[in-house]
Amino acid sequence: MLISLAYSLDADDAFMFHAVRSGQVDLRGLQFSHRRADTATLNALAEAGDVDVVAISAGTYPRVASRYLLLPHGASVGRGFGPVLVARHPRALSELAGCRVGIPGLSTTAWLVLRLMQSGLKPVVVPIAPFSRVFECLEDGSIDAALLIHEGRLLFQQRGYACIADVGEWWQAQTGLPLPLGVNAIRRGLGAENIARVSAVLRDAIAFALDHREQLVPFLASEDRGDAALADPALLDRYLSMYANEDTRAMAADVRRAIEVLFERAAEAGLLPAGCSIDWAP
Repeated sequence: MLISLAYSLDADDAFMFHAVRSGQVDLRGLQFSHRRADTATLNALAEAGDVDVVAISAGTYPRVASRYLLLPHGASVGRGFGPVLVARHPRALSELAGCRVGIPGLSTTAWLVLRLMQSGLKPVVVPIAPFSRVFECLEDGSIDAALLIHEGRLLFQQRGYACIADVGEWWQAQTGLPLPLGVNAIRRGLGAENIARVSAVLRDAIAFALDHREQLVPFLASEDRGDAALADPALLDRYLSMYANEDTRAMAADVRRAIEVLFERAAEAGLLPAGCSIDWAP
């Protein structure tokens, strides 16, 4: 049986799916196809129901819950940190009301939570690839601030930008919970038996990656992702320590609760449909 996988261009997704792609875990008689895309495209694929397993923004799940279960592993979680809002010069978040903010996609968790933090922002979608594009937009003045996800949050300071707000830091202060950013979802139509098989393969792949992290960092650094900075092993190691860790191996109880609170607060603000039931794969 062929299972279609779709996941992002960033290092933590490449890390967790590497062992499936390279055949270094038992695939349990399954075959897998691999598609990589930016976060907004992945969210759209899930809304269309076009792939079997897809890495999505946590905030997208209520819109795809009728077609997908959440997998209990593979999450990207910020514990006191998360996406950052940056600008060319320091300023208060409230000063950005009415200003143009470059965002990686309208369906991203980062944009969802930023709207809980501050109303009146004018979104300008700046695709995450090519990686340098968002910084170019800041420099040419086409946006007033930028919401950075993935490795961008580690590079803004050395490129001379000021942090206006850390979304994950704000979320923890408000809720006392970690911020669930990315999750993996699996298509209900695969049926219970196949869902369990696929989940077991992916759980093993994540465990393999975590157990062989030192060997995988040089491999990830060799991937061409469009910017020389993304090939720095030290940056990749730091990034993986943030977003590919024990929270990726298995979703802890506080992360599951954080997903519920995120959906509740976004629904109260009119940003997500109310009453989303979260169904978990094994």
